[in-house]
Amino acid sequence: MPDPLSPFRNALLPVGSRRLRAHANAVTCVLGGRTGPLRLEHKGLRVEGDILLVRPGIVHAVALPERGADVLYLNGLPFPFQVPLAQALSGVLAQRAWEALRGAEDATNELRAKLTVSPAAPRDPVAEVVRAIYADPMQRMHQGELARRLHLERTQALRCFKAATGQSFRQFKSWSALQFAAQLMADGALVRTAALDAGFADTAHLSRVFSRYFGLTPSAAIAGLSL
Repeated sequence: MPDPLSPFRNALLPVGSRRLRAHANAVTCVLGGRTGPLRLEHKGLRVEGDILLVRPGIVHAVALPERGADVLYLNGLPFPFQVPLAQALSGVLAQRAWEALRGAEDATNELRAKLTVSPAAPRDPVAEVVRAIYADPMQRMHQGELARRLHLERTQALRCFKAATGQSFRQFKSWSALQFAAQLMADGALVRTAALDAGFADTAHLSRVFSRYFGLTPSAAIAGLSL
C-alpha cells in the first residue's frame, strides 16, 4: 500500500532504448539496468553501476544496457547523498530498490524511509494541495488558490510549497501533469489524447516537456512498454 503519511506518489517508467539524451530529472529517482550496468555522464563525470540513485536537477545523458532499464521516480524525496550526480546502491538499499522497480509498494515505502534524512512530512495544508494537484492535473491550480489554501501571502505560500516539496509550484504542477500523461499512455491512450487530458496544449507541447524530463520521446517510451 502507498505510505499513508506521505502525500507524494511514486512513478515507474520502463525504458526500452539503449540511450537517454541529455535531460534533468525533476525529482530523485532510482535507475536500474535490466541486463547489466548503466552509465551516467555529465561534463566529463561518469557514474556506473547496476542500480543508481540519481540526483535531480543535473543535466546528464545515460547509456543503458541491452533491453534498457527501469526508472522509479521518488517524488518529494530530497537526494540524501553528498555526490554531484548519482550514487550506486548496494546491500539492503539495492535489494529494496530492485524490489521497488518490480512494483513492490512495501519495498518502495521501505526504500523511501531508508533514504529519508529528515522524517518531517509536509504540513497538512501543503499535503492537501499536493493531493489536489494529483487528483486533477488538468486544473492547473493558480497561485492565488495556493495562497488561500495555505492561509499565507502569495510569495510566502510559494516559498512554503517549495520547501515542503523540493519543487517550485509551477514545476510541481508540470511534473505531475507529465506523470499523469505518461500513465495514460501506459494504459493505452494515444499521445494526443494523453496530452489533452493532462492539460498540455497539444502533442508537440507534451513531447517537448516529456523529452526535457525523460530524455526520450513519448513514442520511444511507449515502445519500451512492450519489452
